[in-house]
Amino acid sequence: MYTRRMLQFPHIAPEIVSIGPLAVRWYGAMYVLAFAAAMLLGRLRAARGGAFTRAQFDDVIIFGFLGVLLGARFGYALFYNPAYYFRHPLEILLIWKGGMSFHGGFLGVLLAQWAAGRRLGKGFFTTMDFMAPLVPPGLFFVRIGNFINAELWGRVTDVPWGMVFPGAGSLPRHPSQLYEAFLEGAVLFVVVWIFSAKQRPTMAVSGVFALGYGVFRCFAEMFRQPDAHIGFVAFDFLTMGMLLSLPIALTGAVLLFLAYRRK
Repeated sequence: MYTRRMLQFPHIAPEIVSIGPLAVRWYGAMYVLAFAAAMLLGRLRAARGGAFTRAQFDDVIIFGFLGVLLGARFGYALFYNPAYYFRHPLEILLIWKGGMSFHGGFLGVLLAQWAAGRRLGKGFFTTMDFMAPLVPPGLFFVRIGNFINAELWGRVTDVPWGMVFPGAGSLPRHPSQLYEAFLEGAVLFVVVWIFSAKQRPTMAVSGVFALGYGVFRCFAEMFRQPDAHIGFVAFDFLTMGMLLSLPIALTGAVLLFLAYRRK
């Protein structure tokens, strides 16, 4: 029995401002804020001393930004809608049409940071340990962008804060975008930032980030509506998001084990 107390989605125009055919959209603005947050936090970490100078970090962040954009878009095409993009390959380049995957962006960042590390003579995990605390704020902003776009909503619920989303029927749903913003963005940032404030063995900070993200994402997926064209991938429970996040969590646990075993 669903409660009669339900929240209506606060309609927000997707465009912040438009001039003729040009428009600035909230979703794109969230990516700009994500990049700005990473830039500010990275320069703060560099100023404290450590693996990278400010000039070196400025090079690394550019590689990372490109890795996120390209990886997220190609990852969405590969993981979530390969049949469509196989028929329309040029649409992969139309980033403004939406469809971005964290897991693809994660792989893109790994490749980009490996390339940046080689260019600067830094080890792969030295680079990743430095960059890991800069990622969660970006996840926070992107999930807020998903909420503003009224996309990736949650499953039907009777909790008092259930929300009716446009295009999702008349029943209230979990605002799962906000759950993910809180867990993958705010909470994960606090955990990784505090953990990285002290000297840690190589791979440890990367391990905490990967383990934390994988666990938080799998938990949030229990409240998120599976993609309509995919549905549950197994057991009427396992979603594509869970399937892609479990290996990340396991990898994080292995990295932590290896980091402290080596130490």
